[in-house]
Amino acid sequence: MFTDEAVDSVSIQSLWRISQQSAQESRGCQTRVVHSAEAEVQTVLATISCTQTEPQYQAKEPLFQQNRDEPEPPGLKDFLQRAEDTVIRELIRNARSHAFDEFQVNWEDHSQLVSCLHCLQHPGAQERDLHVTSVSWSCTGSVIACAYGRIDDGDWSTEKSCVCTWNLDRRGLNPKQADLVIDVHTAVTALCCHPNQPALIAGGLYSGEVVVWDTSRTQDPLLVQTGMSADSHKEPVYQVAWVPLQKKGEFGVLSASSGGKVLLWMVDSDQGKLVLNAAYALVPQQVPHSSNTSFKARGSSSTVGITSLALSPWDSDTFLVGSEGGLLLRCSFNSQTTAAVSSEGQSVTLKAPAVFPFRPCSGPVHSIHCSPFHRNLFVSAGTDGLAHLHSLLQANPLLSLRVSDSYVFQVQWSPTRPLVFAAATGQGDVQIFDLGHRSLRPAATIEQGGADQAATCLAFNCQNTHLLAVGKTDGTVGVWQLSHDLTEQHHRESSQLEQIANQVAE
Repeated sequence: MFTDEAVDSVSIQSLWRISQQSAQESRGCQTRVVHSAEAEVQTVLATISCTQTEPQYQAKEPLFQQNRDEPEPPGLKDFLQRAEDTVIRELIRNARSHAFDEFQVNWEDHSQLVSCLHCLQHPGAQERDLHVTSVSWSCTGSVIACAYGRIDDGDWSTEKSCVCTWNLDRRGLNPKQADLVIDVHTAVTALCCHPNQPALIAGGLYSGEVVVWDTSRTQDPLLVQTGMSADSHKEPVYQVAWVPLQKKGEFGVLSASSGGKVLLWMVDSDQGKLVLNAAYALVPQQVPHSSNTSFKARGSSSTVGITSLALSPWDSDTFLVGSEGGLLLRCSFNSQTTAAVSSEGQSVTLKAPAVFPFRPCSGPVHSIHCSPFHRNLFVSAGTDGLAHLHSLLQANPLLSLRVSDSYVFQVQWSPTRPLVFAAATGQGDVQIFDLGHRSLRPAATIEQGGADQAATCLAFNCQNTHLLAVGKTDGTVGVWQLSHDLTEQHHRESSQLEQIANQVAE
């Protein structure tokens, strides 16, 4: 019937699948071999050779060589023989003459004694009608610091002010843009740059505070301050100065105020404050009086209001003060006399420093400055419009010069000319006097702006001695260049100053 049978398998290949497969091929390429090579070069050796002409030893020929064959000019020999004795006699006479002993050749142009280099201004201060109250040069002589406040009527206690600095050596100096502006909560009445550290500036405020700024700390320049404590001033500070301390290289800050106190502060940068080191008070009952001086205390005030102060560069124990009532006194730091005023709450006992009185002025003494060339001479000025030349050894002034019909706000000796000093007046000009001139008229006058803009302060530059800074009530600081005649010391000038100092006052 039926049986199983093994049959071979049959496979049928799909033509459709084959048609759907893409054809693939492999290809390859290769760039040609890049040939590289390194090569070095070196300059050839160079030699330097020099030549020098050899000196020729030839007999010197006379400048005028006359041909022996030519005859001599007629009359020349006879003229030389006749003139020989006269010429020799005049040469000997000139050699013995002293007509030109004090003559110094100066090739500079003297047509202009002073010229304005810069007119510095801070628009923010001018918009508020602030006055320049003080100027001071840094110890390098490159930076001028300027304090703003007021010298007229107004509510000074609530009016803000500032301190500005300009670096005159800075490239691209902008006179209308200060390099640094330090905002202050009240009027700044005094300013003084450190004698050795160019970044430090001491300032006195209308509130009675004393501060020290560090201009290298642009974000927070305030280094130390006194604050409002029992030790600090309660009245405006009209003068600040750096005083060398016993330890070499260290300086303290000396401040004087209209409250009648002179305070010496130590800088404690770690605690951020000024620490009182010594204190002095001028009490009317303890002020010495000479036979030709008189003084009456105004009102019921227990102290003498101080408006100016000066340190002696010759004697570290001596300082001078001027008062609101016209008193002019020589004082001593080493005084052991206790001041007759209450010291309750103060950390230091007040001393009475006055040791010698000078003839009083008719009004407040705005400025005093000691001569850098003579240990006994100083000049003072104030509301009487006069500049008084004093000797520390005599009560009466040696000389009084009429400077202005208005106030004299500041007077200062030249750092290079022993006989020259300058005075800033309320009429807006600066008078420069030369005591070596026979006439007592100013040797030069600086005028800028109107007469209604007073010149409130000035400062000679002790490093760049041809520069003089002048601050005015219009908020500007003028930097003036002085001529050679006003800055270079003349022959026998120091001896002339000595003769003035030895005069006996009338």
